[in-house]
Amino acid sequence: MTIITTPTVGMEFDSVDEAWEFWLGYGKEIGFGVRKQYFNRKKDGSIRSGRFVCCKEGHRPTDKRSYSVKNPRSDTRTGCEARIALSVKNGKFVITEFKGDHNHLLQLPETTHMLASHRKISEVQAHEIEMAEDSGLMQKSSFQLMSAHAGGRTNLGYTPLDARNYLQARRQRSMKYGEIGCLMEYFQTQSLENPSFYHAYQMDCDELVTNVFWADAKMILDYGYFGEVVSLDRTYCTNRANRPLALFSGFNQYRGTVIFGASLLYDETAKSFKWLFKTFLEAHGNKKPRTLFTDQDQSMAKALAEVMPDTRHGLCTWHLMQNGIKHLGYLMKKEHHFLTYFKKCMYDYEQEAMFEEAWSKLTVEFDVHDKKWVK
Repeated sequence: MTIITTPTVGMEFDSVDEAWEFWLGYGKEIGFGVRKQYFNRKKDGSIRSGRFVCCKEGHRPTDKRSYSVKNPRSDTRTGCEARIALSVKNGKFVITEFKGDHNHLLQLPETTHMLASHRKISEVQAHEIEMAEDSGLMQKSSFQLMSAHAGGRTNLGYTPLDARNYLQARRQRSMKYGEIGCLMEYFQTQSLENPSFYHAYQMDCDELVTNVFWADAKMILDYGYFGEVVSLDRTYCTNRANRPLALFSGFNQYRGTVIFGASLLYDETAKSFKWLFKTFLEAHGNKKPRTLFTDQDQSMAKALAEVMPDTRHGLCTWHLMQNGIKHLGYLMKKEHHFLTYFKKCMYDYEQEAMFEEAWSKLTVEFDVHDKKWVK
């Protein structure tokens, strides 16, 4: 609904939803977020009055913040009194009060779409997001495509975080109604056939399965022999089904790949990774690896530092190479041979002294010893 006028006392609406759409559109046009403050209802459940306010109305109660929280979320409310009050008269929802003054800065038209109340994924957009994921398109590329199709981010109506949250909720629904049943049946069968089979799953506050981990007898045995160095690889961005599969792996005495555990990660927060690492250790008798290689995920790094503080955390060679290309790509063009020397430092030297000598020569020859990234 396009807003062409300011709310006025006496303005009528056929339903509370129509009144809400009006207030929502007005807030988007002026530059502030909105929310519903309260509704008064009759005994039969129908609404007799209510109030819509600015998103910065009031202040958050202090007792909602725990003293144990190190970095509490900042209070964004300013006690703003902008609002409209509604009452039902003759079957219509009528504005009985309107306050339009705000005690805070309003958003510019270019940024209003970022406010929570103005972000919404429509059914058509949800279908497009699902099609992009099922086709294997990366979320970042998908969002850029949708933005271009809509004529810019301001016209899209949602953010990359909204799209990511939508896909996460979709995965959880899929787990609840389909995959989780198959998984539980598989785990039960494996446990009956081999008591050494280990599995665990994490539940969220709505009692939905968010993450699953399992390790069979061979995985547990291999970890006992070869578990000093472990790599955690999340392949959900490369596998065909685009599922968040994570594998704990390593090498045996023949440099063959062995698996130490597997997990389906439908929630990739620091809390979930903390659960994953604790579950991994529990499956393997709390034996911690000396070194664990992962990607550059900050949530994962934070969880690893808490659960295994004595384990050395390193980046896998693929991410190291990507960092090299990102920061020193200008040295890898045309006649430059930086990449060749860089690869030799990564793969050809097993003795620390030989590596240090080769690395020093590389930094001096290509004049990168003062680069912050190289250090």
